[in-house]
Amino acid sequence: MRRHPIFDSAAGYRQAFSLDADRILHSRAYTRYIDKTQVFSLIENDHITHRVLHVQLVSKIARTIGRFLRLNEDLIEAIALGHDIGHTPFGHEGERYLSELCRQAGIGNFLHNVQSIQFLDRVERKGKGWNLCLQTLDGILCHDGEIHNRVLRPNLDKTFDTFEAEVAAKKADPKAVLVPMTTEGCVVRMADTIAYVGRDLEDAIRLGLLGRKDIPVSIARTLGNTNGSIVYRLVTDVIQHSHANAFVAFSPEISDALKALKDFNLERIYLNPRNKIHSATIRTLFGRLFETCLDDLTTQNHRSEIFSGFLADMSADYVEDHSPAEIVRDYIAGMTDRYFLHRFPESQRPVAQA
Repeated sequence: MRRHPIFDSAAGYRQAFSLDADRILHSRAYTRYIDKTQVFSLIENDHITHRVLHVQLVSKIARTIGRFLRLNEDLIEAIALGHDIGHTPFGHEGERYLSELCRQAGIGNFLHNVQSIQFLDRVERKGKGWNLCLQTLDGILCHDGEIHNRVLRPNLDKTFDTFEAEVAAKKADPKAVLVPMTTEGCVVRMADTIAYVGRDLEDAIRLGLLGRKDIPVSIARTLGNTNGSIVYRLVTDVIQHSHANAFVAFSPEISDALKALKDFNLERIYLNPRNKIHSATIRTLFGRLFETCLDDLTTQNHRSEIFSGFLADMSADYVEDHSPAEIVRDYIAGMTDRYFLHRFPESQRPVAQA
């Protein structure tokens, strides 16, 4: 189901969700995944996970589960590839800072899943969007990999009106609970957690934030203590305890162990002071950039980067339909880490760690 029907010749031999996956893969926003933070920013280590690898891992894991459940793998791939396109530079940290600025500017909360829809639906193709299927957009909006669920049952019978209402509800209240309309969307949401929880652990060990022996014995006994064993046991458990077109689930034992591992990662990795040494600087830079871009729009400074690098080839409809603050939001959210930093003199940029 698309907002605007397309002729068969536009899709050729590709089915609807396969076409969606191709459109996302060839989007400019997907290309920018390659230099977007997953968890660790400003680290001079080529073996640390970036966002582009994460979405590929989500796609692989979700398609593996979907194959055993006999689900639509094209839909799974489309949702997985697009689910994080709305992420800011510097990951969830950048997301928090941009959300503060958006609220202060009167345009509501910023959430990367809502912004993923914004990019794919209203920014890409010079503001025309990709005209993706409702099922694809819904799965992207509802992925919420940070929320812990033991069981997910698809919320069927959604329409584009329902979808728009859910976008507005999520933007107004980041804690609003959304559930995908398809089993495929539920699988991707589970796979998102499976893909990052063990991988973040491996990255933290590689960077010396913690040691493998620090993983609680109760977690290691149930899930293992390597990314490989964690992924295998979680995927196996989901396959064994899910029912195609009805629900996707972990067993109670595995779910409890996964929740414990997520809590462990939160304390020892995501909130670790050693992973926050550049936070104050990055927050300051977000504020300066937002203010500068907003001023450039207000004063019509056509020599500025937001005009030459973002609005130069945008449709008139996009400009007319978005306030200056919303345009600044879209511009900054689309930046890679490197592009963001290069908006400032070298003396103001945080120095990467070896």
